[in-house]
Amino acid sequence: MALVPYDGNYLPVLSKLHNSSAEFHFADHNVRLTQDWNKLGVAAVVWDAVSDHRGAVVMCMYLELGQVELTGKVAIELGAGTGLVGIVAALLGAKKVTITDREPALGFLAANVKENIPPDQLGAVDVSELTWGQGLEHYPKGGFDIVLGADIVYLEDTFPSLLQTMEHLSSESSVVLLACKIRYERDTNFLSMLKQLFTVHEVHYDKERDIHIYKAVKLPARRDL
Repeated sequence: MALVPYDGNYLPVLSKLHNSSAEFHFADHNVRLTQDWNKLGVAAVVWDAVSDHRGAVVMCMYLELGQVELTGKVAIELGAGTGLVGIVAALLGAKKVTITDREPALGFLAANVKENIPPDQLGAVDVSELTWGQGLEHYPKGGFDIVLGADIVYLEDTFPSLLQTMEHLSSESSVVLLACKIRYERDTNFLSMLKQLFTVHEVHYDKERDIHIYKAVKLPARRDL
């Protein structure tokens, strides 16, 4: 759900999502997220999976299944939008979660974290600026057990920088989880690019919402003889 421009005149089908808040139930918590569609763009709306088939809600549903161990893990969410996935990862037991997006979304993200993370867990969740491919030295190379991304595969121009970012954040023992639709040739092109750096498997498909979840593990570094 990375930050992108929004103009209601060009996306009338989405205008029904102008509500200022959305509420979900995950990890035995009611998660209430503030939304500011016009100020922050498409990313500021949590795209309820039933209405618009977006990946954030499906990713949270998948995390609740327990197929990926979160307890005690260090996780990062890319292109977080409202921060739903990162918040749910923290509520499900991740030891440390870094929730990232571009700078205009940070205050918005911080407010949602404060609203939904219990006070005794707030120290385990950071909100941080991350523009893909830039300032990666501020993040430890291979320093995250789990890298999460929902609805971030859609702008072809960002694919190289997104892959560079994922490669930097991951070690060979990290798990990358991506929730996305596969609608266009550019989407399959991204998967092909991803497979040059990672072993990729589809681990979940929500048929009703047409959302795929892919698990990617970094390929071993090539060692020239």
